[in-house]
Amino acid sequence: QVQLEESGGGLVQIGGSLRLSCEASGDTFSINAMGWYRQAPRSQRELVAGISSSGKTMYADSVLGRFTISRDNAKNTLYLQMNSLKPEDTAVYFCAADKGTLVRLTRNEFDYWGQGTQVTVSS
Repeated sequence: QVQLEESGGGLVQIGGSLRLSCEASGDTFSINAMGWYRQAPRSQRELVAGISSSGKTMYADSVLGRFTISRDNAKNTLYLQMNSLKPEDTAVYFCAADKGTLVRLTRNEFDYWGQGTQVTVSS
């Protein structure tokens, strides 16, 4: 089993930045792809960004150029640097990890799931 714990969320003004972290523990050797999803009230869960164990990345069009996903495999930690934040970025952000490839994350398929951290962007 793998446990995921997110941190770094909070309240930020429009145009500001936040850095989310997700620390994995347990059977971390089994993890390949990792990613960040978000879900706003009355909206479907959306894959924001994903990264493979080799560092291949993918982003949703809505965050391309503003968000950067990275991972430190030695620390078993996933990051999401969010810049130029907009009100529509407001959501609960979840970390996910999977034994398979990024393709599974794009299909909303994953083995492990964190509790989420709230990000609120306001004026």
